[in-house]
This record gives sequence, structure tokens and C-alpha cells, in this order.
Amino acid sequence: MSRPGRATGRFTRLRGRDRGSAAVEYLGFLPLLLLVALAGVQLGLAAYAAQQAGTAARAAARTAAQQERAGGAEQAGRAAVSAWVAQRSTIGGTGGCPGDAVTVTVTVTIPSVFPGVDAFGPVHKSATMPCDESN
Repeated sequence: MSRPGRATGRFTRLRGRDRGSAAVEYLGFLPLLLLVALAGVQLGLAAYAAQQAGTAARAAARTAAQQERAGGAEQAGRAAVSAWVAQRSTIGGTGGCPGDAVTVTVTVTIPSVFPGVDAFGPVHKSATMPCDESN
């Protein structure tokens, strides 16, 4: 006869087999959690690169639209963004104002957080500014 509140031998043996199963289930689920976390970081990097490309395009276009500063438009675009974004960017259309407006396009390559995967490509942003009236 067993005491009240105590498991019998049969139930103790069954419960003993379940020991550590939560840890094994967690280890099986861990790669999926890491993949979701890395995907979130990758999405954040892509959004940040796009925002920085827009900032660089606006700064370069604003500088290119001014006659006295048109030569420093690319430098102004790179100075307006983070250093790692400036290294990954190309700025085009900074030749000054040939007409009524100048359009600058900035291309930033999106970095990858997934090892061996570099298929996220670049992001392109353009900005158009009216030329300075003295041009």
C-alpha cells in the first residue's frame, strides 16, 4: 500500500523517462528561433540602408543644386550617412545643374547577416532639387 501523496513505483519510472525532454525540445526549436532573429536583423539592416540612401541622395542633390558648392556634392552625400553606409554606396548625378533641376541617385549595397548569402542586392534612392536661381 502506498502513502497518500506519494507516487507509486510504476508512475515514478514513467516520470523518470521524461527527464530532460524539455531541453531536447528546446534544442530542436533553437535553430528556428535563431533564423527568425537573423531575419529580423536583416530586415532592419535593409530598412536602415534604404533610409540612409535617401538621406545621402537629398544631401548630395541639395549641394549639387548650389552653383558655388556643386563640386562637393558627392562628399556631402557621403558625409550625411554612417561610415559603413558611405563605404557601400555609389553616388551618381552630382555634376551640377545643367537645367532647372538636378537629380542625384544613390545606390547602397545591403549587407547580409546570413553567412554565405549575399543575394539581398542594392537599394536605389533618388532625390531631385531645383537649381539655385543664380545658375
